[in-house]
Amino acid sequence: MACLVAAGGLLFAKLLKHARAQLRPAYIAVHDDARAMLEPSLARQIARLAADLHPHPDRPRLIALTFDDGPYPLETPLLLEQLRALRVPATFLLIGRDAQQFPGLAREIARGGGEIDNHTYSHPDLDRLSPAQVERELEEGAAALERVGIDQAGVRTRMRPPHGRYTLATVRAAQRAGYAVVLWTDDPGDWRTLTPQAIVAHVVARATAPEILLLHSGKLATIEALPQIVRRFRTDGYRFVTVSALLRAVPEAELNDPLRRALPES
Repeated sequence: MACLVAAGGLLFAKLLKHARAQLRPAYIAVHDDARAMLEPSLARQIARLAADLHPHPDRPRLIALTFDDGPYPLETPLLLEQLRALRVPATFLLIGRDAQQFPGLAREIARGGGEIDNHTYSHPDLDRLSPAQVERELEEGAAALERVGIDQAGVRTRMRPPHGRYTLATVRAAQRAGYAVVLWTDDPGDWRTLTPQAIVAHVVARATAPEILLLHSGKLATIEALPQIVRRFRTDGYRFVTVSALLRAVPEAELNDPLRRALPES
């Protein structure tokens, strides 16, 4: 009996771990209760498990490509050329310091219709900084982007934490500074040295509807993978949008509770 109880406890713990992963937000608005979203109560975790027992309601097939870091003198022009050829919009999370170093590239992103959000000034680990330091990084990042001629709302209203590192204190500091926090529904880890095929395989196996896909600007393998990624999603009926367009089209609750699905073989 004791063994059965222990086994049941382990199974329940694994199920709760799965529920917590399912509850990880893709987007945290300025006025959201960040603690409730990042540290879900036991009741909410159990409710998530119960919801998994029922058919998931359909979700719109919308995908926002987001590119962290940069701009970079080699990769950014290649990425922009690829996106133009594919006729795909994208959202760029630019580093203020890099935009200052390559202002023409930052402006080229904007001129081409690219949406630009704040990725801090110096790309630090925000989870190691005080709230005041987090706010300073965001302010300096926004100011740097504006100095090079980027006049977009996302510069001062949306941010993503560098390296994907954040805490509750990080998110609350961003919210106090007036920022929504753009996270993701899928991160293929393309910042590592991966082949284009490995990136594509990950993305199509872990698709969600809707989706915020986290990619990186400075990786040639990512640029090479884009045609296959775009083709697979379009074949399955997805439409590519910017983050702001996604937020206008989809209620936040649906974005944070997407339909998880693998794309069918094409």
